[in-house]
Amino acid sequence: MRGQVLLFFSVLCLCSALGQVSYSIPEEMPTGSLVGNIAKDFGVDIKRLKSGKARIFSRDSDEYIELHKERGVLLIKNRIDREALCGQMTPCALHFQIILENPMEFYRVTVEITDINDNPPSFEKSEVKFKISESAVRGTKFILDRAVDLDVGVNGLHTYKLEPKEHFVITLNDQADGSKNVEMILETPLDREKQERLSLVLTALDGGEPQMTGTMQILITVLDANDNAPVFTQSVYMASIRENSPVGTVVMAVTATDADEGYNGRVTYSISSIIENARGVFEVNAERGEITLRRNVDYEKAQSFQMNIRASDDGSLGDSCKVMIDVKDVNDNKPNIQIISKSNVISEDAKLGTVVTMINIEDADSGDNGKVQCSINENIPFVMKSSTGDFYSLITDSELDRERASEYNITVTCSDEGVPSLSSSVTLTLQISDVNDNAPVFERSSYEAYIVENNTPGLSIFTVKATDADWNQNARVSYILEDSSVNGVPVSSYVSVSADSGVIHAVRSFDYEQIKDFHFRIKAQDGGSPPLSSNVTVKILIQDQNDNPPQVLYPVQTGGSVVAEMVPRSADVGYLVTKVVAVDVDSGQNAWLSYKLQKATDRALFEVGLQNGEIRTIRQVTDKDAVKQRLTVIVEDNGQPSRSATVIVNVAVADSFPEVLSEFTDFPHDKEYNDNLTFYLVLALAVVSFLFITCLVVIISVKIYRWRQSRILYHSSLPVIPYYPPRYSDTLGTGTLPHVYNYEVCRTTDSRKSDNKFGGAGSQNVLIMDPSSTGTMQRIQSEKNILDEPDSPPEQKPPNNDWRFTQGQRPGPSGPHMPYGTHIRWTSKNGTRATGGPEVAMGTGPWPQPPTEAEQLQALMAAANEVSEATATLGPGTMGLSTRYSPQFTLQHVPDYRQNVYIPGSTATLTSNPQQQQATAQQATQQALPPPQASSQAEPPKAAQTPASKKKSTKKEKK
Repeated sequence: MRGQVLLFFSVLCLCSALGQVSYSIPEEMPTGSLVGNIAKDFGVDIKRLKSGKARIFSRDSDEYIELHKERGVLLIKNRIDREALCGQMTPCALHFQIILENPMEFYRVTVEITDINDNPPSFEKSEVKFKISESAVRGTKFILDRAVDLDVGVNGLHTYKLEPKEHFVITLNDQADGSKNVEMILETPLDREKQERLSLVLTALDGGEPQMTGTMQILITVLDANDNAPVFTQSVYMASIRENSPVGTVVMAVTATDADEGYNGRVTYSISSIIENARGVFEVNAERGEITLRRNVDYEKAQSFQMNIRASDDGSLGDSCKVMIDVKDVNDNKPNIQIISKSNVISEDAKLGTVVTMINIEDADSGDNGKVQCSINENIPFVMKSSTGDFYSLITDSELDRERASEYNITVTCSDEGVPSLSSSVTLTLQISDVNDNAPVFERSSYEAYIVENNTPGLSIFTVKATDADWNQNARVSYILEDSSVNGVPVSSYVSVSADSGVIHAVRSFDYEQIKDFHFRIKAQDGGSPPLSSNVTVKILIQDQNDNPPQVLYPVQTGGSVVAEMVPRSADVGYLVTKVVAVDVDSGQNAWLSYKLQKATDRALFEVGLQNGEIRTIRQVTDKDAVKQRLTVIVEDNGQPSRSATVIVNVAVADSFPEVLSEFTDFPHDKEYNDNLTFYLVLALAVVSFLFITCLVVIISVKIYRWRQSRILYHSSLPVIPYYPPRYSDTLGTGTLPHVYNYEVCRTTDSRKSDNKFGGAGSQNVLIMDPSSTGTMQRIQSEKNILDEPDSPPEQKPPNNDWRFTQGQRPGPSGPHMPYGTHIRWTSKNGTRATGGPEVAMGTGPWPQPPTEAEQLQALMAAANEVSEATATLGPGTMGLSTRYSPQFTLQHVPDYRQNVYIPGSTATLTSNPQQQQATAQQATQQALPPPQASSQAEPPKAAQTPASKKKSTKKEKK
């Protein structure tokens, strides 16, 4: 039934391809109808269909079936007419392949098209006429045209029906080929007198549902008797014709004879029935029975033709025969090459057997004409391999090397075995992509370059060149100077290499006298991943330049003494006076020296050897010759330009030493020496003056900076809390300072802006070493006390770390002994102890922690026991400091712990000096008083009075 979908699934079979499946569908299915689910039947994932770019490959089926990759099914693309597609051939099937890529796979699919009853039987002629003699006997046969039904099977032609049935009946006569001839047999005799003309209707019926019919009208004219019918000489005629034969070619001729004579014996030939594919291809000559070709035949479309030829006389008696014509194949089709899938680029490191291209080859001819052999051009690393049937694969046969061949033009040639043979070819262009498999190669195994000494830094010395056989980034060469050393110095301080060009530059100026040659290695590295590299050794040879004058080794020239060579007055001609010895640190001809006598007191008396520098007499010495002889010898090298040195040789012509001594005592100093001395003295004076001015400027700048910083801190409006650290006694008992040193710590609530003051009474700012002391200390405190200025705020410094005494170093009643016995004592010139000016320390670092109660009590007890002995034991003398303290730990940082003792929680101070007790008590009372409060805002705390300020106030009272 039209529109009804019939779907059949055949058994999945494995073949040389990955799989094969068959489907069966009826013809005339609407567009978009389901054919089959290939994803399910082949077991292929839908994602694989998408990623593999699944597609249908077919030469003639792609216009009927399409692949829906999203669902993995086959759908009807266009309406399928089985009769137009296959004609009478059964079964009718479509064959195609499903192609997948990455990796390449293909599956065979066969879709069988089943017939539906969509075509009624039809006759070639709608009307046929017969002339039948009334003398025709019962059983006379009349051959009728067969009906043609394009459908096949049960839907094809089934039977015939003739109406009316008064005189004739229809019989079907089976033929050897399985076909049936339609014969109308006379059942009852005709009577022209009763009925001259008969009109019959022949109906052809098929076996489909619903049943379809076709009709043909038969017009019969009853004639007088003609009792002999034509008879063919053969019932079956066989013939053959070559395809592509020209139109009009006579295929064969049939012959029939009629026993009658005259009008009733004339035979006429005609085609009674013919199959669908032969219609219009042949025609028969009505008189001669020749069958001729009306149009070209193609073996690839039809291999044989069959028809029935009818011979009839004028009395409508006749006979029929079968004619079978075979078409012979001619090699008229070239092999058809179609590329299914191909790769345009392949990596040079591809493995053997990698599929490059898949090709489908088909020859429409048959037999030997359709047998195809394929080949490719020689001397390439590829081979053609037949995968299955008419599919071929182009695969790699050996290793690829892009450096030998970056591109291949592969010509695939396919030839059949016909005579003559036909062939076709296709050319494939395949690019070989590069892999970094070649390291850079230098042009030489080693390099030598020359450079003249005293070169300019940055001078180009030489260029190294390396090439890489790879391509693009893999062939991009960079030059790197490998790490090494020359005489313990990195080679990079001698030379550098340009990373891009390989040009070697000198980093420094070379000196031949220091280094004559050196080696280093340069690495050439490509830009591949991973990079490949190679090394080469470069040797740089320094060429000498005449840059050093000769140096005279003898006689030695001194600035303050005179050296003279003695020549006795009895010396003969050629007497060797002395020899000038000189060397030149240059090499080669630059070091060849020549000696010449530049000037002399008496040129006629001496000569100098040009090559050896020997000074000899050239005549006999006489009494008239002066005792003092001054010779100036010039030594020149052979360089271009030449360099020279001069030497003065003093010669004394005398027989005794006293005579020589009296002559040479007034020898003047060399003017050149005096000039040099004056120059150096002036230079030293200028340097000292510059340093003095610089130091003065720096000191003034530092003073101003500190003063500005201290003023900023003193303008703080935050309250201060005074704290007085305890004063410890001298641990060695060698003496104390005669003045009191107080530390006042003023801390604000923000703890960062703290003000620390250290004051002490100072009589002198110069410390003079006591000659009787057992030690020395080179330290002079020359800085003037900044507190001597009334408006100058105290200078602040962070405390020395030596304030943090360990438990063993903290003083007791008698004080622990400190290690290290070397002591340094200072005593002023007038016999009083000298102290440095007061210092003010400023910083943000942590201050020492206040003493514990036990330490405070211990210090109080010690002060009470020793206060009575203070006057006798603490007279003018020396003070001992252990060398364990660092140089930063000065007298200002170490208070006189034995002089004063502070009582924790009180402003009172115990001191052994009554004058100091009174001053200290007065100072503590002033510090303990709270600062005056303003009505609007609190005033900043005033700086505590220092001993220096006290001293000034005392001076004013005296005045």
